[in-house]
Amino acid sequence: MKLFRLDKFIRGWMVGDFQPVIIQTKDFEFGVKKYKKGDKDQRHFHKRAEEITVIISGEYKIEGRIFKEGDIILIEKNEAVDFECLEPGYTAVVKIPSVKDDKFLS
Repeated sequence: MKLFRLDKFIRGWMVGDFQPVIIQTKDFEFGVKKYKKGDKDQRHFHKRAEEITVIISGEYKIEGRIFKEGDIILIEKNEAVDFECLEPGYTAVVKIPSVKDDKFLS
């Protein structure tokens, strides 16, 4: 058994084709992301990857819609979204596949 700390990974990303990671793979990315109220992500899209976000806790506004604990969001390839944290919390995110430089601002 090995022990890791979430805060030792870049923005919570711990599996994928980047460093640092627990498991390196090009098949997918996985991260548990911690957000503070007011955190934002610019409107962006991925050309090659799809992304599944599970809201673990907190409240978020994505593309003008409110999401909270238990919601699961599928963001498809080329679908541009913005993001704002309304209440602090955590999300779990899977991105398939793990592709370097696949984030484009729109």
